[in-house]
Amino acid sequence: MSTLEPRTIPQTSSKVISIGELRAHCSNCSMRELCLPFGLASSEVDQLYSIIGSRVKLKKGEPLFRNGAPFAALYAIRLGSIKTTMLSDDGREQIAGYHMPGDILGLDGMSTNRHECEAIALEDTEACVIPFERLEEISRKVPALQHSLHRVLGREIGHDHRQLLLLGSMRAEERLAAFLLNLSERYKCRGYSSTEFVLRMTREEIGSFLGLKLETVSRLFSRFQEEGLVQVQGRAVKIVDLPTLKQLASVR
Repeated sequence: MSTLEPRTIPQTSSKVISIGELRAHCSNCSMRELCLPFGLASSEVDQLYSIIGSRVKLKKGEPLFRNGAPFAALYAIRLGSIKTTMLSDDGREQIAGYHMPGDILGLDGMSTNRHECEAIALEDTEACVIPFERLEEISRKVPALQHSLHRVLGREIGHDHRQLLLLGSMRAEERLAAFLLNLSERYKCRGYSSTEFVLRMTREEIGSFLGLKLETVSRLFSRFQEEGLVQVQGRAVKIVDLPTLKQLASVR
């Protein structure tokens, strides 16, 4: 299959989710400002919910979208996790991001109308699909929604830029510490344990994301465990000494 050929997304449901269900499942989602609007007239809410609610289900290893595929929608992860990858100048795969429930995907395609990375499910995953053309059409008619859309997109882009700047100025041990702390905070914001979680990416993928060699990542995990910062068993991680880990990553 050509990388420019859009992949048919399997098991897409056209069922519109009720407002009550959205509030129950999406309170920690980055798209909640769009999906759970306040202060809109009932007719405006009806327009919004006419496009929000379809879902796509992916098995581990399946793509949500491929590099070069036409940009058509934003995706909010509801269950599971996804990695985004890009090709480096020498043709090697580079991990560009790790995404968990509540995160938005698809922003990479906004400028060129084609996706500039590939999004692959790291486990069985489910995402809400929000067609961007219809979202823009409705937001032009509803100023409050347009303001929310700009705020959501700006926040996500700003987060990506901060992550790149942070990792680019850190030593190897600081990068891994910052990565674990970032996961800890993101899980905490979603109502999960901030100290015990499972790494869905392999050591090699973590290294690719952080700009480190596999051997360096493995060595640092062993060092962190020996120093009593974390406990590691396979992909299961338990943060034991959060203050020292923050100090290592220069987090105040």
